[in-house]
Amino acid sequence: MKRGLLVAFEGLDGSGKSTQLARQAARLRAAGLDVVATREPTHGEHGRRIREMAAAGERAAPGAELALFLADRREHVAGLIAPALARGALVLTDRYFLSTVAYQGARGLDPARLLAQSEAEFPLPDLALLFELEPRLCLERVHARGGKPEPAFERLDRLEQVEAAFRALARPYLMRLDASGSIDEVGARVDAALAERLALG
Repeated sequence: MKRGLLVAFEGLDGSGKSTQLARQAARLRAAGLDVVATREPTHGEHGRRIREMAAAGERAAPGAELALFLADRREHVAGLIAPALARGALVLTDRYFLSTVAYQGARGLDPARLLAQSEAEFPLPDLALLFELEPRLCLERVHARGGKPEPAFERLDRLEQVEAAFRALARPYLMRLDASGSIDEVGARVDAALAERLALG
């Protein structure tokens, strides 16, 4: 059986990646594809701990925080992503290891080492779409949708550091996407990217 496809939607909170992932999941399911939509951090034990800490504004030491993300991802891959790929499904994940590289890299860990370790351990995405939008605009979107920014991550100074880490990434599977404009405008760019890279029209 042919291996499925793994597409990661990456970017800052407020960049529109979650909205576009839901849009693509619905569109591709309607086209008859076996689509698995998921996210990181997950709703598992480690993912819940990450979310609780973020909501409370808590930050573990960088190494301890990284360990939580890696434990969450190992469970995510073993329990959901790998089995779905094995059966030939299309997996769309809202965040994956490039987010770890950028966010933990912005905290002082070595991005190159994080990337090398992640690529050695976890399935490589067939495509990682990086939604690019100014951090200031991302925070404005978070406020506009009625969301409460997570104090641990969603501060302008921190998001600017993360954006710089994302900007430094260059991988064959990484495709940068202009995330400005309306939902439909950005959606058309995602449609085109999936059709160009993965023949998912």
